Amino acid sequence: MHEIALPLLVGLIVVALAFDFLNGLHDAANSIATVVATRLLSPATAVAFAAFFNFAAYFLALQWPQLHKVADTIGKGLIDKDLVTPAVVFAALVGAMFWNVVTWLKGIPSSSSHALVGGIVGAGVAHAGLPAIQWAGLNKTLIAIVLSPTLGMILTMLIMLATSWLGVRATASGSERTFRGLHLVSAGAYSLGHGLNDAQKTMGIITVLLYSTGFLHGGFHVPNWVALSCYAAMGVGTLTGGWRIIETMGTRITRLSQHQAFSASAGGSAMLFAASYYGIPVSTTHTITGCVIGAGAARRASAVRWGVAGNVMIAWLITIPASATVGALFYGLTTFF
Repeated sequence: MHEIALPLLVGLIVVALAFDFLNGLHDAANSIATVVATRLLSPATAVAFAAFFNFAAYFLALQWPQLHKVADTIGKGLIDKDLVTPAVVFAALVGAMFWNVVTWLKGIPSSSSHALVGGIVGAGVAHAGLPAIQWAGLNKTLIAIVLSPTLGMILTMLIMLATSWLGVRATASGSERTFRGLHLVSAGAYSLGHGLNDAQKTMGIITVLLYSTGFLHGGFHVPNWVALSCYAAMGVGTLTGGWRIIETMGTRITRLSQHQAFSASAGGSAMLFAASYYGIPVSTTHTITGCVIGAGAARRASAVRWGVAGNVMIAWLITIPASATVGALFYGLTTFF
């Protein structure tokens, strides 16, 4: 157990919630890019829509606690929880927030999730060396970097194929009307899955902080007030929007019809709920990007702007190393205080 003054503990929790807020702002595009790009909802309405469902994920998790495994992976599955210190938590959060701000300013849809993973690993290794890493948790996170967008792309293409076959006799106007309704439902489900998976990452950080400082009693578990605070911070962050990234996600990769947008958000929501159930902290950014690419490629490969998609993929590859480096550097700075 690491001794820490209560005001400092409160300050670190506030920093963690600030990261959660920034996560919601940075990843707002994941939830609303398709509904904005297809003009299904106005930008302001879409943001409120996504924020509502991000927060509503809290009540879903109350009913099905097994969906809260991601918090365990972040809190004790990446770095040995007994080696975590307040300085490690601070450096991890700063590393992740730094990368989020840089990519947000540049309009790059990088992963807040993997920025946090990188920050935790970088700060943890700087503190205790490579033995601190929990390879089982880290490996499944790294594998998900490749699998989540790939499976999302394939699933979206299959949904496109199946719904095209089912609607082969439908009129153009009838098909458009049907897919507008289905798209709204699937976008709500995606926002629900986004809130569920992403809010848990900050929950895991706050929980391991409480555990490492002796303020958590009754074993490693997420207190209800931590869960509620994280879902609220995520929802408020989403409410502020992330307009630079929305343009990249919704229009620059490919142009979407209502049919394609429904397929992308339906495929993405299925991936996020599965990842939450298995405790995998996937990138909601990677997932929806793969699904948007799949929706465009299902129409024709040339419909996808592969140059833009390639730039996004490069950002994916450097996110964990970059945020890990920043996390390690900030941990080094904390040793001077």
